[in-house]
Amino acid sequence: MNGFLDLKNFLDAKVEQYNTPNFIANDPICIPHLFSKKQDIEIMGFFAAVLAWGQRITIINSCKKLITLMDNAPHDFIKNHQEIDLKPFLGFVHRTFNDTDLLYFMAFLKSYYANNQSLENAFAKHISKTDTTIEHALIGFHHTFFDLPDFPNRTRKHIATPERKSACKRLNMYLRWMVRNDKKGVDFGLWNSILPSQLICPCDLHVERVAQKLLLISTKNLGWKTALELTQNLRKLDANDPVKYDFALFGLGIENKF
Repeated sequence: MNGFLDLKNFLDAKVEQYNTPNFIANDPICIPHLFSKKQDIEIMGFFAAVLAWGQRITIINSCKKLITLMDNAPHDFIKNHQEIDLKPFLGFVHRTFNDTDLLYFMAFLKSYYANNQSLENAFAKHISKTDTTIEHALIGFHHTFFDLPDFPNRTRKHIATPERKSACKRLNMYLRWMVRNDKKGVDFGLWNSILPSQLICPCDLHVERVAQKLLLISTKNLGWKTALELTQNLRKLDANDPVKYDFALFGLGIENKF
């Protein structure tokens, strides 16, 4: 790249190339796109993001299994299920996410939706418009999520937090889905309490590799500081919507075109 403007023009063009409905079918975001009800979208978006590691087809199949277990109506099932209805969930496994984790997720969501209309507030209540990033939202959500008594300690690893210096890739991806509202048909833009400018770029191995080559990050340590550094540099390209460049970096990485 020959300077800032070349880099911006290059990445803007790649955002336009990859940020289209054609992106959806082979990505975990296809799972929440199966629904139209807000709560169904955010619940299955949450599961799709949490399970988003490994081969994408395996992630998608695991999520479709969950949808079937929830009678194809996640919000209704979460709110109204009885303990006996959870028996078919026993034996569920996706990588290291197992039925112990899943049953706690179900317990949290049932408790949460008994008193809240949307999962948005579980994140948004922890930050204000003056926060420059969603760091406090992620930390606060982690504490909110594990606020039920007798949660399984093993389940903590499935909800990342900056307090453990994690890059929080999956939760950052989930918040991108829920918050960004560019009318391109991929991200949902359902939540208004968090600003797109506050989002942090999801940072996985594909994104990290491309970001290294473009000199957008200076370290190979995939932690919270790296995610902050990457996003800060992306803000120089678009201060209001830095995370749109996730499409460009991930698209280039997954297709090995850069």
